Amino acid sequence: MIAFASRTGNVKYIVSRLHLPAIEIADDVKLAEPFLLFTYTDGLGDVPRAVTQFMDRNGALCRGVIVSGNSNFGHRVFGGAGDAIARQWRIPLVRKIDLRGFAEDYEEIRRYYEDCFREERKSDEVLLEVK
Repeated sequence: MIAFASRTGNVKYIVSRLHLPAIEIADDVKLAEPFLLFTYTDGLGDVPRAVTQFMDRNGALCRGVIVSGNSNFGHRVFGGAGDAIARQWRIPLVRKIDLRGFAEDYEEIRRYYEDCFREERKSDEVLLEVK
């Protein structure tokens, strides 16, 4: 699953093109399964407050972060929310996307998603066999 936050519509647009299970972050969302986080960057490289609160409730299940930003703000702050989340939660930064990105960005996200959750399914199957 992809859990996402979108302010300008860019993230929501990209998520709609991925054709993967997704849920928009809301105040009361508590997930019971692993997910990829997809967020925008606030201000000059900041994590949006709603995303911080969501991760405080769900971060243990997060398997990576994708971030959208605007490269016109410069390399130091572009996608800064993704850098901060990856560092704090010790998860992979899957992709930084400029605005709505490109087809190769979408393909890379799909590839990571399939690889990541294929491994999750294998781990679950091994646990079931052991019981």
